Amino acid sequence: MGIIEKFRLNGKKAYVSGGARGIGKSIATALAEAGADVAIVDLDLVEAQKTAAEISEQLGVKTLAIRTDVANPDDVNRMIEDILAGFGRIDIAFNNAGICINIPAAEMTLQQWQKVIDINLTGVFLTSQAAGKVMLRQGSGSIINTASMSAHIVNYPQPQASYNASKAGVVQLSKSLAIEWAKHGVRVNTISPGYIGTELTLQSPDLKPLIQQWESVSPLGRMGRPDELQAIAVYLAGDASPFTTGADFVVDGAFTAI
Repeated sequence: MGIIEKFRLNGKKAYVSGGARGIGKSIATALAEAGADVAIVDLDLVEAQKTAAEISEQLGVKTLAIRTDVANPDDVNRMIEDILAGFGRIDIAFNNAGICINIPAAEMTLQQWQKVIDINLTGVFLTSQAAGKVMLRQGSGSIINTASMSAHIVNYPQPQASYNASKAGVVQLSKSLAIEWAKHGVRVNTISPGYIGTELTLQSPDLKPLIQQWESVSPLGRMGRPDELQAIAVYLAGDASPFTTGADFVVDGAFTAI
């Protein structure tokens, strides 16, 4: 198999959580462009349906739209059942759903802390576990979890202790799963984006002062684009990366190298 063919995902079945917009939509589009059928998993079913229809129409692959709260184990199990009913198998699990609450640690309530941990860390565990069980039975599969450069640095000036802790947990969780499942054909890796200019981020008036500060410090002088995460996702998803597991790929324009 030539190098170009190794990056093709023809016949692969994938899902992307948080896939209706932003980074998730960009990754789902990339997987579909490479030939995979893709389930768009999101809490916002209407937006997930729009994204699924758009990808199917433009790229000719089969898509599904599934509403799921990734912090709810019953929802996650139902999601897996729906994907198996529609696709028959799961080859690629891209666990991307997440939130951030910027509140000083001294003022944060337990409920606010728990909400971030439940979605960002417990949600990744639940979806990885559920998809992993399917892949272990199959004897193959690639799990890709969205972490963050915040797993490696403390972002400034925004106060986001819960987010940073959750993303550090995602990296270590993924490494742990990679070790447990390595001999069973299931690979687990993380992508740690830096500041990415999604449509919602760029349109938020509250973030404009922060964006200016981030870009003034960034070695490249700008935020990243969602499409700049596509290549690493496609690499990790298929036959181009059979020896790559337990790895964390920081895609941040050298921000963490400062």
